[in-house]
Amino acid sequence: MEPADVLSDFSDRNATFYYEKGARSSRRRNIKVFLLSIIILVAGVGCASTPKVTPIIEEVPAAHEPPDIASVKGFLPAPESKAIIAGLERAAGHTDLLERQTNVMQAVSETPLVKGNKVTLLIDGPDTYDAMFEAIKNAKDHINLETFLFSDDATGRAFAGLLLLKRSEGVQVNVIYDSWGSGSTSSSFFEHLRDGGIDVLQFNPINPFKARGEWSPLKRDHRKLLVVDGKVAIMGGVNISGVYSSGSSGISQEKEGLPWRDTDIQIEGPAVAECQRLFLDTWKAQKSPKLPEKAYFPALNEMGNDLVQVVGSESGERRRITFIMYVSAMVFAEKTIHLTTAYFVPDEQTMKSLIDAALRGVDVKIVLPKWSDESIAVAAGRYYYSDLLKRGVKIYERRSAIVHAKTAVIDGVWSTVGSTNMDYWSFLHDDELNAVILSRDFAREMEELFASDLSKSNEIRWEDWKERPLLPRVWEWFMHLFAHFL
Repeated sequence: MEPADVLSDFSDRNATFYYEKGARSSRRRNIKVFLLSIIILVAGVGCASTPKVTPIIEEVPAAHEPPDIASVKGFLPAPESKAIIAGLERAAGHTDLLERQTNVMQAVSETPLVKGNKVTLLIDGPDTYDAMFEAIKNAKDHINLETFLFSDDATGRAFAGLLLLKRSEGVQVNVIYDSWGSGSTSSSFFEHLRDGGIDVLQFNPINPFKARGEWSPLKRDHRKLLVVDGKVAIMGGVNISGVYSSGSSGISQEKEGLPWRDTDIQIEGPAVAECQRLFLDTWKAQKSPKLPEKAYFPALNEMGNDLVQVVGSESGERRRITFIMYVSAMVFAEKTIHLTTAYFVPDEQTMKSLIDAALRGVDVKIVLPKWSDESIAVAAGRYYYSDLLKRGVKIYERRSAIVHAKTAVIDGVWSTVGSTNMDYWSFLHDDELNAVILSRDFAREMEELFASDLSKSNEIRWEDWKERPLLPRVWEWFMHLFAHFL
C-alpha cells in the first residue's frame, strides 16, 4: 500500500473519530492545568543557567591526544585514531578543531566517535518524509518514533495509518510524543494508535497527575527521531506536521503560505545504536510500561566512511551537552562558522564565542528567519544584532521560507544537524538530539546547502541596521527581556 493510499483509507474511516471524540474536553482540561503550571514555570525559568563552558574546556588536557573512535569491532588503537583525525585535519587545511572539540565532548558526554557510517543529507520535509516512509515500509522487527509535534492533519494521519499497518503485520511500533508540542492534537488521535496495538508514550504530561516519571512544567522532549530495526536512524528538525509537506524553493515574499525550510539526516551504520539507546532511555525515564523484547540492538556493519557522534541533552546543568557542543566548537573554530538556526535568542556565552571568533578572523555567518511562526522570538533575537554586526559577525535573513533548520558547518569538516535551537529554552530545558559528523565530503554538502540559503537571504548590514526606526528598537529591547522564556 502506497502512502497516498494509506492516507486516503485512514482519513475516510476515522475523520469523525478524530475531530469529535474528546477534543473539546481535552482542551478545557489542558487550560486548567496550564494556568497552574505557568506559576511554577515562571519561578523555575528564572533559576536556570547554562553550564560554564570555559572551565569545562580547561579541565580537558590541551595536549594533542587523539579522541576515542569506536568501530563495530571495538575501540581503535590510539595510533589508528590519530591517523584518521590527522587525515581529516589535512583535508580541511589543518585545524585543531577536531581533536580539541571532540575530546571536550567525549569528556562531558561519555560517548565516542563512531566510524563506518553513511550519513545522507535530507533537505526539507518532502525528502525527510520520503526517507521515513521508505524506512517504515521496510521495517521487519520494530519502529521507534520520537517527536515533539505529531499533528492530527493529513500528514499526521498518513504516518498514523502506515504505523498501524506495520503493527498489523506484526512489527512492534513505539511512539513518544511531547505533551506540550502536541498539545493541540486530540487525545483520541493517540488513543486510536493505542487501540491498534501501538505503544504510545506521552512525554511529561501537561497534567502532572498523569505523570509517571519526574514531572516539570519546563521539561519538553524536543527531539525528532526515527529508528527502524536498529539499523536506520533519521533525525533533525522535522516534526510530523503538514507545514513541512512542501519544499522551500518557492519565491513568495509574503509571510502567509510560506514553505518551511528544514534539515534532517539519515544515518546507517554503527552510530544508530546510540540513537536507539537514547530513545529507550527516554522511555525508561518516563517510567512507562516495559516494552516487548525485540532486536533493538542488532549486529551492525560499517556502511560508509563518516565519523559520527550522537549527542543528546537532558535536564541538569552538566547534561546540557548540545549547548557545550555548540559553544566549544565555536571556541575552537579557526576558519569558518556557518550557522543556520530557527530561533536565535543567544545567551552571553554564545554571544562571546561568536564575537571572539569574528575578532580573530573567523568567517562567521548566520542564516536566520525573516519570517517565523514565533514572531516574538524573531524580535527578541534582533535585539542582539547590533553587538554582533559591529564586531564582524555577518547576519542574513532568509526570504521566501520559514527557517526551521538547526545546523552548523565549521572549518569545512565539522558539521552538526539536529533539533537544538540557539535559544534559552532549547539550551536550558529541552531534551535535544544532534549528530556531529566529521567528514570533508558531508561538510561540502552542508556548505553547498548553506550557500543556497545565503543566495535566498538578505544580508543585514550595520550601516543600514543602525539607521532603523525607533519603534522596532524599542520592541526588540522589550522582547529580549523575556529571553529566558523563548
